Amino acid sequence: MTERERTFAWGDPMQTATAARTAAGLDVLRAVVAGELPGPPIADTLGFDLVEVESGRVVFAFDPAEYHYNPIGSVHGGVYATLLDSATGCAVHSMLPAGVGYTSLDLTVKFLRPITLDTGRVTCVGTVTHLGGRTALAEARLLDAADRLLGTASSSILVIRPQPD
Repeated sequence: MTERERTFAWGDPMQTATAARTAAGLDVLRAVVAGELPGPPIADTLGFDLVEVESGRVVFAFDPAEYHYNPIGSVHGGVYATLLDSATGCAVHSMLPAGVGYTSLDLTVKFLRPITLDTGRVTCVGTVTHLGGRTALAEARLLDAADRLLGTASSSILVIRPQPD
């Protein structure tokens, strides 16, 4: 059996969480893209990056690696789901004012094509389809370099607004 090893590091997630209390979501996410704030540790764990952000739309990217594989030699569905969940959540975050949080209520994922090392760089585009006072709806699409659809997701997201004192 040939063993492989992987080492990675991550920034302090509380720096970004603290910034989200006083800055709009769009500003926080732009600071992550610019390297001024650390991304979430899950991104470092799985090896993906937030590469674009605008109000209501974000783009993540990752290069498939062996450590993403399931027992049958393709990227595990949990990696798809994590990217899709991150894209839907961050798309909503990009539209929230300072101090307003969010959490996924559900995530419906469709796996359409396998992802392997041969797939090359994959992007995940998240967009907001509805932002209400208490809930939001967002969609995400996983795409290969030829813009072929690899997977999709839709998510209902709870918007968590501070309660008045």
